Amino acid sequence: MPPAVIFDMDGTLFQTNMILEMSLDETFAYLTSRQEWSGITPIEQYRRIMGATLSVVWETLMPDHTDDIRRDANDYFHDKLIANIHGGRGALYPHVYEMLEALKQAGCPLFIASNGQREYLQAIVSQYELDRWVTETFSIQQIQSEDKTDLIAHILRKYAIGQAAVVGDRLTDIRAAKGNGLLAIGCRFDFAQEDELAQADAVVEDLLDVPALVQGRT
Repeated sequence: MPPAVIFDMDGTLFQTNMILEMSLDETFAYLTSRQEWSGITPIEQYRRIMGATLSVVWETLMPDHTDDIRRDANDYFHDKLIANIHGGRGALYPHVYEMLEALKQAGCPLFIASNGQREYLQAIVSQYELDRWVTETFSIQQIQSEDKTDLIAHILRKYAIGQAAVVGDRLTDIRAAKGNGLLAIGCRFDFAQEDELAQADAVVEDLLDVPALVQGRT
């Protein structure tokens, strides 16, 4: 059977950078209006930790705030992200459709695994009709763990997958692949960091290169 391919979402399939700053600005303006924040929006801090679980994100961005305020900020932020997705302000990376079609034609089962929230992921899948190719989209919320390695293991068990590749832009994706004995393909896109990509088995700058890597190295 052809190998499965498991994709990260943010910074891999979806150009999150197109809606990240505006959504975060709106969120911190909201917090400022409630006197729960002062200062600039911590956009660069967020970029550095893109791919982390949401609990880590908000603990990093708002270390001195209560869990209730962090949850409120996260909910507001996701409402803005989803509104911006449905408003057409985001985009997939170039050649996503062509890559997915090539993999589908080769018989590869396709999945998405993300540390993002289910509603957010579904908004992207729905907006860009990714379920034409993707069998199932998985959120870290679906398991009792905040480790992406465990989420990938869950997918492998559910679908009885033997061979697979994980495609992503951050170390969490690479470690999740390696932790399950899978091929790790790094994407040199917006949020990628060279020291993290160095740990991947292969690195692409164009998603059209993924099918050949998957078929040649799994």
